[in-house]
Formats: sequence, structure tokens, C-alpha cells
Amino acid sequence: MVLLGNILVLIDTVLLFSSKEFGMITPENYQKWFATEPVRNQFNFTGADYIVKWAHKNGQAVRGHNFVWHSQLPDWLNNGTWDKKTLNSIMVNHIVKMGSHFRGKLYAWDVVNEPYNDDGTWRSTIWHDIIGPEFISTALTTAHAVDPFAKLYINDYNVEGVNAKSDAHYNLAKSLLKKHVPYHGFGIQGHLVVAQLPKDIPQNIARFAGLGLEVAITELDIRMDLPNNAKNATLQANDYKTVVNACVDNRACVGITVWETSDDYSWIPGVFPTQGDALLFDTNKDPKPAYYAVADALKAAKVKSHFNSWP
Repeated sequence: MVLLGNILVLIDTVLLFSSKEFGMITPENYQKWFATEPVRNQFNFTGADYIVKWAHKNGQAVRGHNFVWHSQLPDWLNNGTWDKKTLNSIMVNHIVKMGSHFRGKLYAWDVVNEPYNDDGTWRSTIWHDIIGPEFISTALTTAHAVDPFAKLYINDYNVEGVNAKSDAHYNLAKSLLKKHVPYHGFGIQGHLVVAQLPKDIPQNIARFAGLGLEVAITELDIRMDLPNNAKNATLQANDYKTVVNACVDNRACVGITVWETSDDYSWIPGVFPTQGDALLFDTNKDPKPAYYAVADALKAAKVKSHFNSWP
């Protein structure tokens, strides 16, 4: 299992809690572009370094997140006027500088985040619209050259089951692998709703595994309508168990990340005001039925951490 850190002033509390429950950490906002390169070619890794050092000290692996995304970019990048050559150089420089800094310290990188719309068409972004679709192969190739030890992922939401968006990713994966682009894993974010899980999650995992890719559930939360009640809590527990079983039943599915530790840190109420309570622990850090369902599923599958020692 995996966790995320969020607000720096509270990071010690969150990390201490995480070290007791999770085997991997994703630094979340601390490795995003606005935090790491707030001014062009001036890098700040303070927050991310803190999390990575804490994780290694506590025997936890780290998942890097992320190199290239359309969101949470600094103003200088969002508001600039770029031609293809210059923007490509900016992207490559960012990957080289950040990848070099964390070389050998991370299990994996989300190299490209959320490149498609839900209908499977390309998302209109600064990267796609100026550089073109080849920004993905350039990003992956650059990341691999900088850190050949890290597994390289493309990560997206609403791709849990077989649908137009996951089809686009599947076709992209086939194309990249045919061209021998270094692409190692498909990240299924897993922002789900209670009692609305796709029925074909195992089949979707299996088809990416069939290409020789790793698969990871990278940002799992399962939200419900508020206020919570016993029925919803039970449904949520069953849904968490379903997702965990879909992963552990396929050897290519190598990990599950929950998107924050407890409900008080969740992003969901800020985006979906009538929904929430999506995580394994409540606002008092007490385990919920979902926590015990996940623990039971992992125990039944005899899952052990693959990550036992880090620098």
C-alpha cells in the first residue's frame, strides 16, 4: 500500500502515520512543476527531498509524481509564448534536472499524467498542442536516459475499466512498445464512486499486462454521498476489496496507492462538495470498514512488500 504527503506544515504528522501503515509514498504536490521549477531553470526540491529521505529512513519506497502534466504548471510556463523547439527543450531540461536529482531513489515515475480526454481523444494541452503527440515518447526516452533504474509510467483517471479512454491508452502502449520506447507501466488512478465500479477492472488490467507492462492503482479513493451511513460504509468496504482483489489477482499489478491517508486530507470535498469520506481512515485517523476489507484482502492473497531496502 502507498500514501501521499500534502501540506508541508503537517508533513511530519502525516509521514509518521504513513510509516506505520504503508510501504510506499508518493510526494504528490512536492514533485509537480509549480513546486520544483517555480522560476525557469531554478529548481527547488526541498519538500520532495524531505519526503524521500523520510521514506528511505523508514524502509518505504517512493513513487515519483510527475514530470509532464497540463495542470499545476508555474505562471512563467503557462503564460509564456513558446515555439515547438523551445518548449520541447524546456520539457527535456525539467525531466533531466529533476530525474538526475532523484536518480536511483525512486521505484517509479509518472512520466506523463492525463494525456487523454474521456472519449479517447487527445487532451488539448500546452504539450500536445505545441510539441505534438511525440512529447510522450520524448519524455519517456529522456526519463529513461536520466534514470534507467526507475519504472516509467503513463498515468490517468477514468481508465479503470475497458472504455474509450483506456482503449486510447492501450493503443498508445502498443505503439510505444513497437517503437521500443522505454515504457514500463500503466497507472490506473482509481478515483471511484461507491457502488459504481466498472465490472471489467480485471479484464482491463489483464490486457495491459498482456503487453508486458506493469500496472499500478496509483490514486485510489472511493467517494460517497454525504452524510456517511452504515450502508454506504459497507458498500465502500466491498468496493475497496473488489479493487484490491483485481490487483492482487494479476501478478503484473504491482501496487496500490490510496490518495491521501485519511478523510481530513482528501481533495474530494473541495471538488465534489456533497461527497467525501473516500479513504481508509476517518478524520480522527481511525480505521474504517474499508481499511479492514483491504487488510483482509491482502492477508488472503498473502501479499508481502516487494520493497525491503532503499538507500
